[in-house]
Amino acid sequence: MDDDKLLALRNVGKTSSQWLHATGIHTPEQLRQLGPVAAYLAVRARGFNASKALLFAIAGALQDVHWNDLEPTYKRQLLEQLAQAGDAD
Repeated sequence: MDDDKLLALRNVGKTSSQWLHATGIHTPEQLRQLGPVAAYLAVRARGFNASKALLFAIAGALQDVHWNDLEPTYKRQLLEQLAQAGDAD
């Protein structure tokens, strides 16, 4: 995709972008509306073997920070939301 707006986001590479597109997420605005946990779960629901690094990458992309620089408290909150959604993997 020549006009892949997701690739312009920090932390989003070609594979992550392809996975997000496969779930129907094509723009940063759609990603923002869905949020990191729901977007991650959508990717996993499509059968992609995404690790939790993708969850953090999406969260960092939405904050325009490298995923390693996310606050530890925020990372824990994301993992708690993920567990509440039933994805303990």
